[in-house]
This record gives sequence, C-alpha cells and structure tokens, in this order.
Amino acid sequence: MGLRDPLYWLYERRLERKLGDAETPRHVGVILDGNRRWAKAGGLGDVARGHEAGAEKIFDLLGWCSERGVQVVTLWMLSTDNLGRAPGELEPLLRIIEGTVERLRREGWRVNPLGALDLLPDSTARVMKEAGAATSGNPGLIVNVAVGYGGRREIADAVRSLLHEEAAKGTTIEELAERLDLDHIAEHLYTRGQPDPDLLIRTSGEQRLSGFLLWQSAHSEFYFCEVFWPAFRRVDFLRALRSFGARNRRFGG
Repeated sequence: MGLRDPLYWLYERRLERKLGDAETPRHVGVILDGNRRWAKAGGLGDVARGHEAGAEKIFDLLGWCSERGVQVVTLWMLSTDNLGRAPGELEPLLRIIEGTVERLRREGWRVNPLGALDLLPDSTARVMKEAGAATSGNPGLIVNVAVGYGGRREIADAVRSLLHEEAAKGTTIEELAERLDLDHIAEHLYTRGQPDPDLLIRTSGEQRLSGFLLWQSAHSEFYFCEVFWPAFRRVDFLRALRSFGARNRRFGG
C-alpha cells in the first residue's frame, strides 16, 4: 500500500484525540453491505471481486476493534434471504466465506458461528462448526460470524429450543406460559451469554436493519455510513465511535 494522504492522516489523528477516554462499545455489529455495488462501480465485472475485497476488509476492522477494546464483533456475512441467490453468485460467495472463516481460525480469532447452519451446504457448515470448536478457548475479541442468519429465524429458533428444553424437564405449556419472561428467550438466542450490541454499523447508505439482531438491538445505537463495505476506512470506524460517544443513551425511552 502506498503512502497515505497526509491530510487524511492528520484527520484520523484528530479523531483519535477527540475520542480520548470516551466510552467504547462492548459489542459492535456490522452489516457488511455494498460489496456487489463496489465491484460494479469499479468496473470489475465479476461481483465475486467485491466479496473478496469485503472479506479482506474484515481483518482491518477486527484490528481496529481490538485497538479500541471492543469485546465482541458480529459480522453479518450472509442472510437467510441471500441463500436464494443464483448458484453462479452464491457458490463463489460461500467459498469466500469458508476461506475467511478458516483464516480467522488460523490467525487465532475466537470464532462464534451464528445462524441456521442446517440451511447451509455441508462444507460451509462444517468449516463454521470446526472453527468455532477449535477457537472457543482463545482469549480476546469474540468474532460472531453470522452466515445463514435472519433475525426472525433466530427468535423462532430460540423459542423452539426453549420449548424442547422445558419439555425434556416435564414442564407443561401452561406452566411455562405462567413463568415465561424475556430472559428465558434471551438465554436461547445465538448470542446467549454475550452483551447486546451497543453499536450497529451499516455501510452502503442503506438505513434499515433488514432483520439484523432484531431482539438484541432494542437499545443499540445505529450508525449508517454511505461508503460501500470494501471501501470502509479506519476514519469511518472512528467516526462511528465518535457518533456513539456523543449520544446520550437513555435505555427504555
């Protein structure tokens, strides 16, 4: 990589100074949006080039998050809706995801697969599960890799898991209905045991969640960034943190 623009460098340093000791989000969720549009805008032809560039950007982001003391990062790499894409686009994307997860494993990140893995091809599901098992004891940042993920599906899976668990104990539907509360469902989400996301970032200019972490985002702060994901820079990340730090978070209203 060549020398960076000195004005950009100065602006980045200025942002860092402004952040100072500002509160750092414990959990950052990112909708990695705009890979295909980035490739098309750049005249690259094959949209897989955009997905490859987006996958590479993930490792920059994890480094920036580690620097700032973020504890959990959730990366939405493939939705359940995306599983319906044409095979000519879906299959290369799944290979890129597999390669990314394998690299996360090699580099020692703590990988936590999220999603309906039973909907994925066997090879993708196997890579996800093996990476999760092999890195579960790794220290440091937790990297939630959301593949075959949908927020509504997650809530349905959580309720289904809860019902199976209680049925195994001999609990009747009436007994469960009498004492069911929010914590019971939260304990069966894909992110159980983790803090809810403090900050959700979506790139590419779209301003909607599209089903991302529906349950967990009740009190999250949202940051929508115009830049396509492969072009996301450290300065964009710092701007998101600055925006987060400037907000007066009032939980419940």
